[in-house]
Amino acid sequence: DFVLEVGPGCGFLSVHLAHAGARLLAVEIDERLAPIAVRFLEPYEGAEVLVADALAGKRALNPAVEERLPADGPWHLVSNLPYSVGGPILANLAAREHPPSSMTVLIQAEVADRLAAAPGTREWGPLTVGLQLAYRAEVLRRIPPGLFWPRPRVDSAVVRLERVASLAPAEQRRRVQELAARLLQRRRQTVARVLRDLVGDRDRAEAMLAASAVDGGVRTGELDLQALAALEAELG
Repeated sequence: DFVLEVGPGCGFLSVHLAHAGARLLAVEIDERLAPIAVRFLEPYEGAEVLVADALAGKRALNPAVEERLPADGPWHLVSNLPYSVGGPILANLAAREHPPSSMTVLIQAEVADRLAAAPGTREWGPLTVGLQLAYRAEVLRRIPPGLFWPRPRVDSAVVRLERVASLAPAEQRRRVQELAARLLQRRRQTVARVLRDLVGDRDRAEAMLAASAVDGGVRTGELDLQALAALEAELG
């Protein structure tokens, strides 16, 4: 399978992926480290090191990366993600029309908790919604700072994300996530109140709640994926 690795550094994980038979694209921003990864991967014809930033801003992948990603078939992200861009990398990959079949990543524990969060918790937010619309998330292992050099100031975690079988179109997932972002700005207020303000019409808001079978008395922070999708469908 095709594997994307973001932030390979010197290529220590890259070699294992290539040796396992992956068609590997390793994207490294640091021009000092990339040549080391290139030398490690020289024996593997199916491995490429791209010296570039994986992102073109927080809301888009670098076109040089995007054009290399498969348009169909199974593919995967396997990475020790740079903590400063872990969330945006995952969000942009999950938002694609053909996202990875799986994503197995080492990330900051705080971000890991957000990916696997449940409705009604403090960690439940737009990033969670965007990822869980496309994936089932599981935190596999917590990793303390002492296992790293240099030692970070935060705990880390390995997270596995498996793509759901019935994946909605990318545009539909984007709209649901955008609605979630707007609703969760006022997560302690009731759905009825926030929705009324969003649409600017009490009657329309009540009709949307009735048609979507969503309880207007619950707080917006308690809405699950099904309820958010139902509201978005009524919002049009």
